Amino acid sequence: MESKAVQRLQFPTMVYSEKRGRTVQSGSLNVSCGFMEHKKLRVFVSVPSMKIQQRKIPLKIACSYNNVPASTLQSGSFKTPLSEELILKSKSREVEPYLSGRCIYLVGMMGSGKTTVGKILSQVLCYSFFDSDKLIEEEADGTSVADIFKHYGETFFRDKETEVLRKLSMMQRHVISTGGGAVVRPINWKYMHKGISIWLDTFMRLSSLFEERSEAYANANAKVSLENIAAKLGQKDVSDLTPTAIAIEALEQILGFLKSEDGYY
Repeated sequence: MESKAVQRLQFPTMVYSEKRGRTVQSGSLNVSCGFMEHKKLRVFVSVPSMKIQQRKIPLKIACSYNNVPASTLQSGSFKTPLSEELILKSKSREVEPYLSGRCIYLVGMMGSGKTTVGKILSQVLCYSFFDSDKLIEEEADGTSVADIFKHYGETFFRDKETEVLRKLSMMQRHVISTGGGAVVRPINWKYMHKGISIWLDTFMRLSSLFEERSEAYANANAKVSLENIAAKLGQKDVSDLTPTAIAIEALEQILGFLKSEDGYY
């Protein structure tokens, strides 16, 4: 049985309205939302409890799409980045009802853009954002992941990582950027599959580490291929892709998975 401290751990499902200076239900699309990046997540293994600190940061992206005409999105008469921002908002509005508050887990190699894309997704969906590696570092009093591996070993780190994912799996309305090796433990997939898992497949396929983890990454519910995005947009170099373009494709893949899950396809 979990301790009282564990039982008290709750993450609020709300967004912040600057205009009214109060919290409002996060299911509403007609509010300007603030981005709450949770700084602390207690990993209850054998350590005392502590309070979770929250920080509200105002966003430029609003959760209101009433001012985005459909004709504008379809005409192609505007230029980037405005076009990408409008498409991102429109796509998030389409995806949101199918998500039903489920968390989104981004998996992939280190440096694949999980944190950057994750923050964009959390903003436009009015979700909160977590970086699982950062949570583990904060739990270890600021010790870096590299030093945790060095002083405590990989097993210790993986145990902490699994505990973080277990706690997050009980929450809603979060986008989580996972560590590159989070996919190696089957138990982690059990937790991540309570939400939607997206594999950011980049051009780093030639590494031996990728070869070791490729089958594990394939367990994700959907895959976002940078090569496919570049081909779709008529770009020869994936390095020219913007994080917003990748986020749009992620929403498209999420929508496709959720519709197939519900029997729409």
